[in-house]
Order: sequence, then structure tokens, then C-alpha cells
Amino acid sequence: MSFIKIREIPGPEEIIRQVPLPPELQKIKAHRDQELKEIMEGKIEKFIVVVGPCSADEEDPVCDYVSRLAELNEKIKEKLFVVPRIYTNKPRTTGEGYKGMLHQPRPEEDANMLNGIYSIRRMHVRAMRESGLTAADEMLYTDNLDYCQDMLSYIAVGARSVEDQQHRLTASGIDMPVGMKNPTSGDFNVLFNSIQAAQAAHSFIYQGNEVRTSGNPLAHAVMRGSVSKHGASIPNYHYEDLSFAAEMYRKRGLANPLIVVDVNHANSGKCFYEQPRIAKEILHSRKYNADIRSMVRGLMIESYIEEGSQKIGGRVYGKSITDACLGWKDTEELLIYIAGNV
Repeated sequence: MSFIKIREIPGPEEIIRQVPLPPELQKIKAHRDQELKEIMEGKIEKFIVVVGPCSADEEDPVCDYVSRLAELNEKIKEKLFVVPRIYTNKPRTTGEGYKGMLHQPRPEEDANMLNGIYSIRRMHVRAMRESGLTAADEMLYTDNLDYCQDMLSYIAVGARSVEDQQHRLTASGIDMPVGMKNPTSGDFNVLFNSIQAAQAAHSFIYQGNEVRTSGNPLAHAVMRGSVSKHGASIPNYHYEDLSFAAEMYRKRGLANPLIVVDVNHANSGKCFYEQPRIAKEILHSRKYNADIRSMVRGLMIESYIEEGSQKIGGRVYGKSITDACLGWKDTEELLIYIAGNV
């Protein structure tokens, strides 16, 4: 074995005790969780928007962004259910580059994973306290789920993780919505297999224990486009794609059929400025087709305070250090447009 032990990481109970979620914020989360559950079950007619930075790399601008989102939410909350995107772990295809706050919390001289966990919790708690909104994060590492699950209202399983058995099994034991992204290959069978697995009951080993889950009826599809063998982006947000996905949902007979469309990543070819155009096309498809309208009930949008991106180590406040994002002004205009056209 060539593993070198650096330090022991305390269990989730100890971490949560050090950075707790206060009772008043637990009440906010419980209320938000219930509303989102009823939206997904079709009991409340609201459109879901998961929106925020590609990567949440620094506490101050992230909390600033989420507070702006909360102020805007007061104008659109009758139509939209807004979930801030606070993604603290980033998958790296080659293992290089920014891996998220867990690995690289700021300031850099304090960069170790224990400080990363504390930084993640402090940021989520602060964002919720200042905005009254509960956030989404990506489950990149299943073992890390218990360190932050108590603060979230939405969890995403990424395109590179959705084929992994442990992610599917873990999703089956989560009691909140889990968005399963289509794989980078774009294979819809893989996508719907992952949802079916997450909605089923399972027994497996999790964190050293034999566990049994009852299945997650709120696991659902996230369509983010795909990549060809030559590395070209292939979108799957067009009318035909949405119609095909809706038909697959019907054939599978899955619980709470719901599609969220990610308007960036391979759907935009990582051209962040295309996101408003893509969102508007999806909204048009919903108006044109009742089946699409009944199932396509959410969008994912990458946005931050400043548009575009900067290199790691850049110090432009509120500007992405990973994928380029919409700026705040365009985000505000887009969310108001969505609220008026759902």
C-alpha cells in the first residue's frame, strides 16, 4: 500500500458540532424542503431554477451573490423556486486544476481537507442565514455527504459520477431531490437506469456499515448535453430531445417524472452567453407541447457577480475560476423573463 496518512478527519457528528446549523435555520430548511418536495410531486406549480457559480471558491462573493439572489427572489417567488448553486467540489477529468473548497479552501496557506470541510459548512450556514435560501451542491464524493447534507435542499450527481454504482446506491438513501445528469456520452439509457436505481431500495456497505435504503422517489433527470468522441459538444435541449426524454420517462413508469435542463456545459458548448437563448428555447418548447411542459420543470444556470472567468489565483471579486458564468445583470434579467414565461 502506498497511501500515506496525513491526518485523521473527525466524523460528521463532531464536524457538525463545531459548525452547527442553528435551530432557526433548520426551520428554514425544513420549510424549503417541504415546498420543493411538493413541487416535484406536482402539488405546487412552480418552476425550479438552480442558479449560481460554476464553483463556490470563496465565501464573501458567494454569500454576496446568494444575498442578491434572495432580494431578486422576492419578485419572482410566486412563479419560481430558486435554489442557489453552491458547488464546493469540482470534478477534474485529468485530476489537475481547481478541485473545490474541500481541497483548496482560501486562504491557501490553510489548505487541508479538514479546514476545507469547516470552510464549506461555514459558507453554507452563512449563506442561509443572510439569504433565507437553502442551496444545491454536487455529490462528487459519497463519503463526504454526511458532512453537509443537513444544510442542503438539492443534490446533483454529475455526468462523470452518474454511472458509478456507489453514487446510485447512496442517492437511494437521500431524503431530498437528487438530480442525475446524463453521462458525457449522452446515453439516455444510462441516465434513466441511474434514476431507476436511485428510486429503488438497496442494501450495501456505506461508511463501514451495512445499510438498507427505501429508495428516493425524488431522483430525477438533468439533461446537460454530451460530448462526441472528437470532443465536440452535442446539445440535448432541443424540442426533439425533450420530447424523447419525456417518452422514456413514460415508458419507465418512474415516480415523479421531472426533467431539469442544464443550459450551460455541453448544451451551450461552454459558451456562457448562450444560456439565456437556450433557456428561452426551452420555455418555447414547453408552451408548444403539453407533455414537455408537464415534465420539463426546471433549469440549471451558471452565473456569478462578474461575467466570464479568470485563472486560478485571480482576484476579481465574484468571477469564476472554473467555467465562465453569466454576470449578475444578465442573470437578473433572465430570471425575471423565466418567471414571466413559465
